[in-house]
Amino acid sequence: MKFIIKYLPIIFGCHCRADRSFYFKNKKFPICARCTGELLGIILSIFLYKFYSFNMVVNIIFVLPMLIDGFFQLLTNYESNNIKRLITGILFGYGFFNLFLKSIFFTMLLGQYYAKLYK
Repeated sequence: MKFIIKYLPIIFGCHCRADRSFYFKNKKFPICARCTGELLGIILSIFLYKFYSFNMVVNIIFVLPMLIDGFFQLLTNYESNNIKRLITGILFGYGFFNLFLKSIFFTMLLGQYYAKLYK
């Protein structure tokens, strides 16, 4: 467990700010609310890909809310809240990982296609 807690912020590039993190029994999560959402979205994507695999456009639309929320927060005085960060993180993680899985499967199918051509 300590291994996961140590490396989650590194994997996600998380700032781990206390004011942007969730707490459970007075213990801060190892990653912020947005990164927690991304992790949940990735986990959901892994388990639901077979049943709920959307096309590329829908997955790109899932990615956009977090980018918009994050950039508005970075470039203006707008301050998001942890619930918005969590929801946009879940959508981003789900959409991004679906795009990642689609690219892997597409590359695999393309390799099989060309392997058959050059036998």
